[in-house]
Amino acid sequence: MLLFVNDLTVIDFSYLCAERGMVGESWIVDVVLEGGLDDQNMVLDFAKVKKTIKRTIDDVLDHRLAVPSLSHATSYQVQDDDTVRVDFNSQKGSIHLRCPEQAFTSIDTNVIDLAATIQFLNNELKKVLPDNVLNIELTLRAEELNRPYYHYSHGLKKHDGNCQRIAHGHRSPISVFIDGEESQQWNEYWAKRWQDIYLGSEEDLVQLADLDVNSKGISDESHFAFKYQAPQGEFQLAISKEVCDIIPHDTTVELLADFVANHVANEIQDSKVLVKAYEGVGKGAIAKV
Repeated sequence: MLLFVNDLTVIDFSYLCAERGMVGESWIVDVVLEGGLDDQNMVLDFAKVKKTIKRTIDDVLDHRLAVPSLSHATSYQVQDDDTVRVDFNSQKGSIHLRCPEQAFTSIDTNVIDLAATIQFLNNELKKVLPDNVLNIELTLRAEELNRPYYHYSHGLKKHDGNCQRIAHGHRSPISVFIDGEESQQWNEYWAKRWQDIYLGSEEDLVQLADLDVNSKGISDESHFAFKYQAPQGEFQLAISKEVCDIIPHDTTVELLADFVANHVANEIQDSKVLVKAYEGVGKGAIAKV
């Protein structure tokens, strides 16, 4: 017997890529379970499907940075204080972090892609599903979009949930309206400006010497350094300036929508600007200027 649930959840996370650097992503999850019927004549109660599978995915991957542990570009070291140091070399510059262990997910693969991520999640889910569930088939897919979008990573130190992790991200569309008409030009501008970007808060900037990361071969001229204390611990990141956009405030979607709206309004003058900015799939904020 097969049981399916479409659109079970969305995984918002970032991953390290040798070509693209740090990539923010949002993948929709569909699931099919195969198994015999239990004493309720069910493969698995839908409430348990949603609770067990979604909770497991949230625990092991959502709002984390996925690291390809088998890549030659990766160094992943667990420290004595239960933090993890990660160094990664990409074509977009090197990336260096020291964060609490729950900020990362190490996946035994050379490349973080759909297949490797599905295999990892399947292995984790098999640990928590009942014995009558004989097989699980996950589908991960990006939202189909007919408008420009970008991939961004960030961290929200003031957040009391997992958004505080310094390197998680989203794949997000954007719609900019000028005097009530959607502007393809401005949509494309932001999609290009924030493609595979790290959005850093100005108040989190420090000097590279303030970080306890591997800084060999990098400097304050080549890399931005970010550091903050949050409820889950201290987060540190050094990342190439070429893939950063420094925002003068927090990077919540509300403030990002406002940032975009004010930037556009300052450029065009004497027009009403409305920005509909998304944070991943199906949610976001609207700002008007």
